[in-house]
Amino acid sequence: MLLRSSSSTSCRSVYYLPPPGCEDSMLPTSPKTLVFLGALLTGPLGPAGSQDAPSLPWEVQRFDGWFNNLKYHQRGATGSRLQRLVPANYADGVYQALEEPLLPNPRRLSDAVTQGRAGLASIHNRTVLGVFFGYHVLSDLVSVETPGCPAEFLNIYIPRGDPVFDPDKSGDVVLPFQRSRWDRKTGQSPSNPRDLTNQVTGWLDGSAIYGSSHSWSDTLRSFSGGQLASGADPAFPRESQDQLLMWMAPDPATGQGGSQGIYAFGAQHGNREPFLQALGLLWFRYHNLCARKLAREHPHWGDEELFQHARKRVIATYQNIALYQWLPSFLQKNLPEYSGYHPFVDPSISPEFVVASEQFFSTMVPPGVYMRNSSCHFRKFWKEGAGSSPALRVCNSYWIRENPNLKSAEEVDQLLLGMASQISELEDRIVVEDLRDYWPGPDRFSRTDYVLEATAALYNQDLSQLELLLGGLLESHGGPGPLFSSIILDQFVRLRDGDRYWFENTRNGLFSEEEIAEIRNTTLRDILVAVSNVDPSALQPNVFFWQEGAPCPQPQQLTTEGLPQCVPLTVTDYFEGSGASYGIVIVILCCLPLVSLVVAGVVAHRRDQERKKLQKKGKENLKKETAGGGLPAMEWPGPKERSYPVTIQLSPDRSLQVLDKRLTVLHTIQLRPPQQVNLILSSNRGRRTLLLKFPKEYDLVLLFNSEEERGVFVHQLQDLCISWAPGLRMTEMDEKELFRKAVTKQQRAGILEIFFRQLFAQVLDINQADAGTLPLDSSQQVREALTCELSRAEFAESLGLKPQDLFVEAMFSLADKDGNGYLSFREFLDILVVFMKGSPEDKSRLMFTMYDLDSNGFLSKDEFFTMMRSFIEISNNCLSKAQLTEVVESMFRESGFQDKEELTWEDFHFMLRDHDSDLRFTQLCVKGGAGGTKDVFKQRSGYRVSFITRTPGNQSCPRELVLPLKAPELGSTGLKKKLGKKSVGPSPRLYTEAVPEKLQRGFLAQKLQQFKRFVENYRRHIMCVTIFSAICVGLFADRAYYYGFASPPTDIEETTYVGIILSRGTAASISFMFSYILLTMCRNLITFLRETFLNRYIPFDAAVDFHRWIAMAAVVLAVLHSAGHAVNVYIFSVSPLSLLTCVFPNVFVNDGSKFPPKFYWWFFETVPGMTGVLLLLVLAIMYVFASHHFRRHSFRGFWLTHHLYVVLYALLIIHGSYALIQLPSFHIYFLVPAIIYGADKLVSLSRKKVEISVVKAELLPSGVTYLQFQRPQAFEYKSGQWVRIACLGLGTNEYHPFTLTSAPHEDTLSLHIRAVGPWTTRLREIYSPRVGDIYARYPKLYLDGPFGEGHQEWHKFEVSVLVGGGIGVTPFASILKDLVFKSSLGSQMLCKKIYFIWVTRTQRQFEWLADIIREVEENDHQDLVSVHIYITQLAEKFDLRTTMLYICERHFQKVLNRSLFTGLRSVTHFGRPPFELFFSSLQEVHPEVRKIGVFSCGPPGMTKNVEKSCQLMNRRDQAHFVHHYENF
Repeated sequence: MLLRSSSSTSCRSVYYLPPPGCEDSMLPTSPKTLVFLGALLTGPLGPAGSQDAPSLPWEVQRFDGWFNNLKYHQRGATGSRLQRLVPANYADGVYQALEEPLLPNPRRLSDAVTQGRAGLASIHNRTVLGVFFGYHVLSDLVSVETPGCPAEFLNIYIPRGDPVFDPDKSGDVVLPFQRSRWDRKTGQSPSNPRDLTNQVTGWLDGSAIYGSSHSWSDTLRSFSGGQLASGADPAFPRESQDQLLMWMAPDPATGQGGSQGIYAFGAQHGNREPFLQALGLLWFRYHNLCARKLAREHPHWGDEELFQHARKRVIATYQNIALYQWLPSFLQKNLPEYSGYHPFVDPSISPEFVVASEQFFSTMVPPGVYMRNSSCHFRKFWKEGAGSSPALRVCNSYWIRENPNLKSAEEVDQLLLGMASQISELEDRIVVEDLRDYWPGPDRFSRTDYVLEATAALYNQDLSQLELLLGGLLESHGGPGPLFSSIILDQFVRLRDGDRYWFENTRNGLFSEEEIAEIRNTTLRDILVAVSNVDPSALQPNVFFWQEGAPCPQPQQLTTEGLPQCVPLTVTDYFEGSGASYGIVIVILCCLPLVSLVVAGVVAHRRDQERKKLQKKGKENLKKETAGGGLPAMEWPGPKERSYPVTIQLSPDRSLQVLDKRLTVLHTIQLRPPQQVNLILSSNRGRRTLLLKFPKEYDLVLLFNSEEERGVFVHQLQDLCISWAPGLRMTEMDEKELFRKAVTKQQRAGILEIFFRQLFAQVLDINQADAGTLPLDSSQQVREALTCELSRAEFAESLGLKPQDLFVEAMFSLADKDGNGYLSFREFLDILVVFMKGSPEDKSRLMFTMYDLDSNGFLSKDEFFTMMRSFIEISNNCLSKAQLTEVVESMFRESGFQDKEELTWEDFHFMLRDHDSDLRFTQLCVKGGAGGTKDVFKQRSGYRVSFITRTPGNQSCPRELVLPLKAPELGSTGLKKKLGKKSVGPSPRLYTEAVPEKLQRGFLAQKLQQFKRFVENYRRHIMCVTIFSAICVGLFADRAYYYGFASPPTDIEETTYVGIILSRGTAASISFMFSYILLTMCRNLITFLRETFLNRYIPFDAAVDFHRWIAMAAVVLAVLHSAGHAVNVYIFSVSPLSLLTCVFPNVFVNDGSKFPPKFYWWFFETVPGMTGVLLLLVLAIMYVFASHHFRRHSFRGFWLTHHLYVVLYALLIIHGSYALIQLPSFHIYFLVPAIIYGADKLVSLSRKKVEISVVKAELLPSGVTYLQFQRPQAFEYKSGQWVRIACLGLGTNEYHPFTLTSAPHEDTLSLHIRAVGPWTTRLREIYSPRVGDIYARYPKLYLDGPFGEGHQEWHKFEVSVLVGGGIGVTPFASILKDLVFKSSLGSQMLCKKIYFIWVTRTQRQFEWLADIIREVEENDHQDLVSVHIYITQLAEKFDLRTTMLYICERHFQKVLNRSLFTGLRSVTHFGRPPFELFFSSLQEVHPEVRKIGVFSCGPPGMTKNVEKSCQLMNRRDQAHFVHHYENF
C-alpha cells in the first residue's frame, strides 16, 4: 500500500507497507526491482522547501535504518532490540537484575580486576587513533546509554574508605545507576525476558555523521551546496541548540553545562571527549570536501543531489576503513571475502558485542593524549600553578566546554596527528584510573544490564561462573582474546553480509566496479591528508599502527607521572541555594488567606464606616450643639485601668455632667448648697491633672491636654460655685499623691458591691460566706462601706433604669426620708424589705404612697395617670396619651369608681383585687454593684412562661403558668417588729396537668433512642451526604490506588509516593466537588424539583447548607492537594533529569545535562503551576469574603468576589489541560453540571433585565421600606417564596434576596426591606419622598425569581408553627395573607392549625405586620390561627414595673378583648418565648398529630434556640417537629 503526503519534498513522504498476508513474500532482487523499490521506499528526496525534487538513479538509504531488509523491515532500525547470543540470566528469569549479595560489589570487582600500572605500550603498536576510531565506529552501530523508563535504579554502594569516592570514610556513598532503555514488549515472562533497545541504527551507515533519523539529518544540513551546516568557522559544525539531538552532560570536573562547545554531530555522545570529537570533525569536514568537489564537477546538480552523492561516498569510505583497515588492525585477522548480500543473515547488534568491544577498548586508552604538528613537534600544555604537561589528561577532558586546545582546525589536526603517532596502552585487563575512576556516566564499570546476564562467584574461585566481561578481559593479552575476537568478528561479518546497502553490493546500484575499487583503495590516512592538507610524509601509511621507521615517533610511552592530577568529581546538590526561597514561596502561598483576610477586613471596615455615616446622617448637628459648651478631657478610672476621653459640661440645672465620646451621659453630680467641693490640682508633670471630691460621690480625676485647658475648667467651676454658693476648697499636691488619694469609680464599685451584699444578707438571711466579708484590713473602706449613701444615678443604675424616669423619681423620693438627695443603708433596707417580704397589701400601700404626690392620703386620677405613665416609660412609651387615658378610665369604670376623682388606699387595693397573687411575688429587681450579687441571688426570683393547654371543649387557648419560688420567711425578729406585722402569705400551688407515667429507660437506651430519632429526622440529609461523600472517597481511592499500586506507565509513584497519591486523589475528589457544587446554586431547578416526588428523597431546602458543606470539604482537599504538590515540587527539584524524563516524557528530554528545573519553574513557569497559584489566590479571596462575618459586613464584597467562580472554573480547566501527569479529566465531571447550571442561569437572565415599575413606596418605622411593584406576566409563586432584586437607581447590578410579603392571589408584588446595610440604607434614601415633588417617579427594579424555600411547605403539615423575629416575619406575612384568602374561599387544606409567634423588641417596630394580623383575626372564622406576640424590650423579671404592666394588659384584654400594646386580640407577652415548654405543650394538645412543621426566620440566635428546642422534643416518642429556618 502506498501512502503519499501532500508535500513531495520530504524523503519521508512515501512509505512501503506490505499488504496483509504478504509479509513473508520475497520480491525479485534484480537491479531494476531494487531501484524501483528504493524509489517507493524513499520517494523523491529534495531539500526542504524545494518544489522540484531531483530523481536519483539509486535507492537512497533511509536515515533510520528501516527497510534495509525487505522481509524483516525493522532489522537494524532505530529502536530495534539487541539480539542475544546466549540466554538471559536475570534473578527472576524475566527482568530483575542480579545484585549483591548474589554478585560481588562492582567497585570491588573493578579494583580487583582492572587496577594496575599504566604506561605499558601495546604489543602490536596499535595507535590511540585506532582506539578512538573504534569508539567512533561503536557509536555508529549501537547506543544503549539512554536511561530506561519507568526509571529503575541499581545503585552502587561504595566500600568505606574508597580513595576516590569516599576519602572521608563515611561509608554512605552511593553511585546512582539507572538501568538502560529496554523494549517494552519484553520482560513479561521467562520465555520473553527483557531485552535492551538500540537508540541508533544497527548498520555501518554513517549515523554517527548524519544522524539516525531524517529530522536529525535535516538539523545537521545547511541545505546549500549539499554540505553539512557549519558555524562561524567553516571547519566546525554549528553548536547544538536542539536538546532533542546532542547529549549535554555537565563537565564532571567543574559542573559546567550548556550547549557551548557542544557541536551538532550525528552521534548523540559525539562530544564526550575531545578525541572522539576530533574524529567527528574529521568526517564533517570530509563530507563538505566531497560536496564541494562534486559541486565543481557537476555544477547543474542541486543541493539534494550533491548531499546524497556526497553522503553515499562518505558512508562507503567509512565502511571500507572500518571493515578492511581498522578491524584487521584490532583483531589481527582479516575478514572472509565478501560474497554478496545475504537477506537471511540477521545483522542485529548483540549485547555480547557491546561488552566485548567497548569494554576492551577501555583497556587500551592511555592516561593522556599527545598533540603534534606536521613537522613532528609535540605540543606542551601549560596550566597556571601546575607547570607544563606533555599531553592532554584524559580524566580532565570529559564533556569539557570550549576546550582551549581545540579552538581551530589546525589544533584539531594536531590532535589527530598526535593520536596517529601515539601508541596505545597494552591490550590486557588493566584500565587506567582516568577511565576506571573518572569515566563520566553511570554505566562505566558498573552493573549494567548486559554485564548482569552472567553470574559471578569470584570470591569462591569458581571460574565456571565468571562474568563475560571479566572472563574476556582475563584471557586477553596483546589483543582481544578468543572469546572477544569471535564475538566482534561475527558481528561485523553479519553487519556486512546482511546490509543491502553495503558499498560492495553491486546489485543495489550504488557504485560501479571502478568506484568500488577506488573506495577500497582509500585509507584513513588519505582522508587526514585531504582534510588537513598536511604533508603525506608526516603520516605512516596505516595510521592504526605505528612501526619502527614511521615518521614522528612519540616522545615516550605516557604514564600518569608528569601529567596533571585528575580533578575530583563535583558533587552537585540540585537544591543548593533554593531552600530559603522555596520556604518563602510556601509561606507566601500559606499567607494568601491571611492577605485576603486583611483585604476583607479593610473592605468590611470601610463598609461599616459608610453604614455608620448613613446612620449618623442628620445627627451631627445635634451632637455639635450638645457638645458646644463642653470641655474635652480624659477620665482616669483607677489603677491598672486605661483612661478614656470624656466631655465635661456644667449644666444650667446646677449639675456637672460627664459625657462619653458618643455624648451619652456617664455621670451626673448635683451641685447643691451647702455642699463642700474639694478641688485638688496637680503641681507637676505639666500641671494638667485635677481631682474633684464631692460628698457621697466617687472622686472625679480628669486629665486635660494642657494646663491652659485645665485653667479654663477651674475658672468656670469657680464662677459656678460663687453664683450657686457651694463651698469650693482648692489645694495642690504631687500628681502621684493625687492618684493615691482619689476614691475612684473602681473603688466606689467595690464599696457598692459590699453595700448590696450586706443589704441582701440582712433581708434574705444569707450566710456571711455567701454574702462576702467586709475588708477589715482598711478601716477607711469599712467606714465608707457602712456610711455609704446611694445617689439618684446609682439607685437608678441598680434598678436598670434611667435617673430621669418617673418611677425612679417617685421611688427615690419615697425612700429618701431625710430628703438629702441620697439613700442611706437603712433607707434602702426599709424599702427593700417591703418588696422582698411584704404582703400584697404592703406593696400596694407602698405604690399608693409613692404616687401620692401631694401627700394628702388620696390618689387622684392625675396621680394615677402619672403612675401609669412611669410604668409605660420602660416600654419606650409604647402607648400614646390617649390610649393611656383610655386605660385609666377603663380601670376606674371596671372597678365602679367612675364617679370618683380620688382614690383611697382601700379603693386602690380593691382595684388590684384580681392580681393579689401577682403582687405577692413582685420584687424589686436590683442589679447590685459590679454584678457581684447576681450569682448569689439569681435563684431567688420567680419567672413566668406561656404555654398552651386544652380546654374541656377541646379548644386550645393560651394560659399563663407561674412557676415562682417560695417566698422566704422574714429574716429576724427585729426586722418583723420594724415592719409592724408579718408579711408572709401562703405559697401558691403550681398548676399541673396529669400526664401518663412513662417507663424510664437506662442511659444507653436513651442515647440509642435519641440516635434513632436523629436518623429519622435527618435521614434525607444523611443519605445525600453519605452518597456524595462515598463518591468523593471512591474517586480519591481509585486515583490513589492507581498511582500508588497499579503502576502507571511513568512509574511516578517510585519518585514521589505520598505526594502523588495525595495530589491525584484529592484532584479527583475536588473535580467532582467543584463541578457538582453548581447544582446547589440552580435556584430555578431546585424550585421546580421541590414540587416533585424527589423532594421526599432529597432535602432541597438544605441546598445552601449543602453548598457550604461541599465548599468547606473542597477547600480542605484543595489544601491537601497543594501540600501534595509542594512535596512533589521539592522531590522533582532534587531528581535528575533522566528521572524526570521518565515521569514526564512529554515535557522533558534527557539530554544528559542531569540538572532538573528549579522549584520556581514548577510554580511559576508551567501552566499547572501558575494556574495552581492563581487558584489558591482565587479560593482565598472567595472563601474569606464568603464567611459569615464578612458577608454581613460587606455583602457587595461577597457578591463581587463570588463572581470569581467564572475565573475559578476557567483556571480549573486550564490547570488540568496541560496533561502534565495524566490526561485532562475535569471536563468529565464538569460538563453535565455546567450545562444544567448554564440553562438555569439563562432562565434567570431571561427575566433579570426586564424593568419592573414600582407602584408604591413607603417608609415605615424601624428603618423598614415598603415597596409595591408590578407583577410580571406569568409570574407564579407560592406564599413563603423569595426573589432577588436590583435597583436601577443605585447604578449597580448587585442583587439582594428578599422574601415576598404579598400573597399569590394579589395583583402586585410587595417587599418589606429593613435598612441594615449600605445597600438597603441607600435603597431607603432613593425611595424617600422628595419635598415638593408630588409626581416623582420611583426608580425601576430588576427582578429574579421566584425561588423556593422551606417556608412554602407550611400547608403540608396538619399543625404548623411560624416563628418570626424582627424583619424575619416577612415570609409569614405572605403565608398569613394566603391562609386568610384560602379560608375565605373555603379551600380544602391539610393544615388545620397554625401557631404564629411574633418576637419583636417593641410592638411599634413592625406595625405593618399588626395590620396583617388584624386582618387575619377578622377573617379567621374557623379559629385556624393562634397568634402570640412577645415584646422583648420590657423587663423579663417579675418585678414591680412589669407586674403593673401585666395587670394593665390583662385588664385591657378582659374589658375590650384586645391587647393594650398592639390593639390585637392576640396574647401579648413580656420577654422571650420559652420554645421548649411551648413545643412540649403542643405535643399534649395535639397527640394525634405525628409531624408538626416549625418554620422560623430571624436572627441566628433565635433560630438556633428553635432548632435546639425541636431537637430536645424529638428525643421523645411523641409528635415529631420538622424545622425549616432562614437567617438574615
